Amino acid sequence: MIAGRGPSPILVLSLVQRLPDTSLTVALASGGRQFFGWGQDRHLTADIYDALNTNTRATGQWGKKAPKIPEFPRPKAKTTAKASKRPASVAEIYQQFQRR
Repeated sequence: MIAGRGPSPILVLSLVQRLPDTSLTVALASGGRQFFGWGQDRHLTADIYDALNTNTRATGQWGKKAPKIPEFPRPKAKTTAKASKRPASVAEIYQQFQRR
């Protein structure tokens, strides 16, 4: 709220908390644009895919050695010393929105 104008902080906080887990704001807070669209359902689907492949590899009737089945590709968080110590601030998320 600037100079008494604008929405109340509690309203803004409640709106941000209700964002879907696939939104760009949640993705930027999670680690970057590569997480955009990766909600809880997509993570669970990737885990099920990997579990099925592990089960197939473990129980298959292979001749000599079980083949290597690649894991489902997932986004990787960019690790930096600054990002690993504290969560992203609102100003940092805003700067990421401004980049193209």
